[in-house]
Amino acid sequence: MPLRKRGSVWHYRFKIGGQPYAGSTELPATAANRKAAQRIEAEHRAKVTERVSLGARKASIEFVAAAGEFIGWCKDVEYRQKESTAKRIETSFASLVGFFGLTPLLDIGAAEIENYKIHRIKINGVKDVTLRHDLHALSLFFQYAEKMRWRKGNPVREVSMPSDLDAVRMHVLSAEEEEKYFAAAFEVVDRAGRRNLYDVARIMIAQGCRPEDVMASRKEGFEAELGTLQVYSKSRAGKRLLYLAPDCVEILAARMRTPGPWLFPSERYPGNHITKLSNSHDRACRAAGVSFVLYDLRHTFGTRQATEMKTDPFTLAAMMGHANLRTIMKYVHPEQRAQKEAMQQYAAAMARRKLKVVGR
Repeated sequence: MPLRKRGSVWHYRFKIGGQPYAGSTELPATAANRKAAQRIEAEHRAKVTERVSLGARKASIEFVAAAGEFIGWCKDVEYRQKESTAKRIETSFASLVGFFGLTPLLDIGAAEIENYKIHRIKINGVKDVTLRHDLHALSLFFQYAEKMRWRKGNPVREVSMPSDLDAVRMHVLSAEEEEKYFAAAFEVVDRAGRRNLYDVARIMIAQGCRPEDVMASRKEGFEAELGTLQVYSKSRAGKRLLYLAPDCVEILAARMRTPGPWLFPSERYPGNHITKLSNSHDRACRAAGVSFVLYDLRHTFGTRQATEMKTDPFTLAAMMGHANLRTIMKYVHPEQRAQKEAMQQYAAAMARRKLKVVGR
């Protein structure tokens, strides 16, 4: 029998390939604990069997070494055209490597990942959205590890992930905040005298664009007479034609006089477009006495379209470059009154249909 009593504790002993393996289950040697001890023995036997089948090097590879190879693969291969995704994964792995470090991959299971969750929540005090990013990155890592034959299985699938329902941080600007912010943003100019922040922010709140989509706009994509701008986003849904508001046409028409192919050329890096406005945005917020992230201008557009203009979700998703309605629904919050009216209209339509059918 693989189980035996040693003192007051259940121990196990088995052989694989002629090599004996033994250890303690750390469970009291009672009849009530026998099945639990058998499960522990089976888990240890499976782990040893996997080590033997994988070979010495693969069986002993430590998390920190495997993580380094994985991050390099993300940057150079899998997400080479999605820098933000690769960066987010690398950020998550800073804490993952700090926690698992020299632990062999084969020793990381669901229990160890649960301990990581506890550590991140109680020690680091992270929010659910951050923990969710970490676990998604770890799941991708174990999928990669299985392809590389470092180990079998993905233990992340055995643990629960925080819900992403409240993961999106949103601040919708009030009319007063908008007025103060743009008054301050108008005063922020670069050394060439261009109001990059003001112009990008105006287009974001008027068109619902991502900041990177605006900053990477090309002159060839702008048609002043038609009032359109082609967005060259990295995602398929993000590549779309914008029908511009009049003030946006005016802003972009003036920018056609800037040097080079970009509507928002970089002064620091000639030949490239600007890539960030965080310092300028922070300056404007301090001057205006408001606090929000630049991306909230996009959220403000989406919320106003959904709640004030009553734009249907399908049209709004197309306007904002979302691939699915699940993302856009964070802006759509039907009021109880609207739901009641919709059901009353539906019931009346069904009643008319029923009368028509009966009257045949």
